[in-house]
This record gives sequence, C-alpha cells and structure tokens, in this order.
Amino acid sequence: MFYAILLVTLAVALVTSILVVRFFNEAVKKILSRIVGDDLAEAWRKYMSFAIVVVGVSGGVRIWDLEKFVPNGRESALELNGVRWTIQIYRTVIDTLSQIAWVMLLFFLCTMVAYVIMRAVEARANERNGKTPE
Repeated sequence: MFYAILLVTLAVALVTSILVVRFFNEAVKKILSRIVGDDLAEAWRKYMSFAIVVVGVSGGVRIWDLEKFVPNGRESALELNGVRWTIQIYRTVIDTLSQIAWVMLLFFLCTMVAYVIMRAVEARANERNGKTPE
C-alpha cells in the first residue's frame, strides 16, 4: 500500500506542477522577453518551468510523512483508509502549491528589481540624449 500512496502523491504533485507551469507560462514569457530579450527568453522560460516542476514535486511528495505507512519491526504501520488517502492527497496539493508559490515569489521579486534597474538605466540614457522619458 505504501507504493500506491507514493505513486499517487507523485502523480498529484506532478500534475499540479504542470498545471501551474501552464497557467503562468505566458506571464513568465512576457516578463523574460522584457528583461533578457527575445533571444534568451525561451531558454529561461524552459528553465523556469523545469524549476517549478522540480520544486513542486519535491515539496509535494513528502517521503518523511509517508514513512509512517511503512511497518518497521517495533511499531505497526498506520492503516491507509479513505480518510488518510484524502488527507495525503490534499496535503500533497497544498504543499506543492506552497512550494511553487515561494519560487514564483522569488522569481517575480527578482524580475521586478531587474525591471526597475532597466527603467532607471533607460531614463538616464534618455536624459543624456535629450529625450523626455515616457
């Protein structure tokens, strides 16, 4: 039964991560196009998608939490009934989304700082050329 819960939580975390990647795909693409340009945006978007999936799966599948369903000689394993399945799946979804939220927050904070720096550099360049900022 341990293998079943492990595979189900892995599948749930993977599907959740892929759905989040698809949801944020266009926003990440636009931000990266503005920050790093169209040439590098696609490569960075692929890396960001990979990072989201890896962090989501590693955060959603909590092995140390699933170990209580494995019998270990001294203590008996917990029984996997319908309520525990539901709790584990719910926990997997919430933990996956939580870890992805941290990655996305970090990404958006870094890109916001980069955007502000770019705007400041552009404003200085426009001042030197005698243009008014937009």
